[in-house]
Amino acid sequence: MPDPLKYNRDYDKLTDEEKILFEINKKSISDFVEQSASLSDVNYATRNAHAKTYAVANGKFIISENISPKLQHIFDKKVYDLTIRLSNAHLKIIKGKKEIPAYGFAVKIKDEQGNLIANYPLVNFPLFPINSVCTFLKLFTSINQFYIKKWSSFSLLAQIAKVIPSTCTPSFIKNLFKLFHKRNDFILSFDFHSVGAYRLGDYMVKIKLAPQFVDKKFNKNKKMKQAVEEYLKSRAFTANVYVQFCYDIKDQPINQLNVEWKNSPFIKIGELKIGKDNLLNPASCENELLSFNPYESKALFQPVGKIQRLREEAYKVSLKTRVKINKLLKYNT
Repeated sequence: MPDPLKYNRDYDKLTDEEKILFEINKKSISDFVEQSASLSDVNYATRNAHAKTYAVANGKFIISENISPKLQHIFDKKVYDLTIRLSNAHLKIIKGKKEIPAYGFAVKIKDEQGNLIANYPLVNFPLFPINSVCTFLKLFTSINQFYIKKWSSFSLLAQIAKVIPSTCTPSFIKNLFKLFHKRNDFILSFDFHSVGAYRLGDYMVKIKLAPQFVDKKFNKNKKMKQAVEEYLKSRAFTANVYVQFCYDIKDQPINQLNVEWKNSPFIKIGELKIGKDNLLNPASCENELLSFNPYESKALFQPVGKIQRLREEAYKVSLKTRVKINKLLKYNT
């Protein structure tokens, strides 16, 4: 294989129009979070995405013995501590048994002193339906506004219609069929993906988490939260951690998120492990206010790309608003 391409800031640059739309979107995030307690019928402000927590747990990231020499200086230890949050992607907390099969597996990597090294919010679908930053911002602003009753359903449908053409790639259609086939499967049986690219030192990669030996029908008749808790209380969980390097922008595009990368093999760099009964209390103040902003990571692990760039301020606005509201509600002391 050729040498991987090196990170360049040009991949992240937003236009003036995109920056203006982002300011509008940030206000809609704050408005949504301010009303999220009533929207989800809970006594605390939730996130504006992945609102429902299934579990929070401690884990370990164990580096492969035969990791590539070009990565050895990045991972200078054999084992790293993790905090992991499993979630449902819906903006609201849905209390019924039937939920959309869109899941999150957020990982916080820490050093031995507990200092943050990297945040990785992973999801169980490898692609994103939108490449245009403007389209993305208009859509998600409309979704936030729709929930807080400031936009009509017609306005929301008009924005959704603009996204449909970008979901018609062979990659996207193939993965939609895969998701439909697995729609009733246990959350920990899914692969989880970074969707966009991240820096790995000087290079750019996508990340995949692939579970080992998980029964996809585990406790299928129970609610997902209960099934996850029972699984992690009674057994350990292990997943392989893979990266795909960007060698050629044509085959591995940074800002085209609705297609799979090709001609770049997945390379195993380690394993993620959650030991038996390593669950934390998901309702505690500390864990409810966990943030997995990938731009809080050290620079050599931060996201790459224009849509990825939006995460930095979006996470900050969401967390700031949640902290402000929750001081008045659930966590007032």
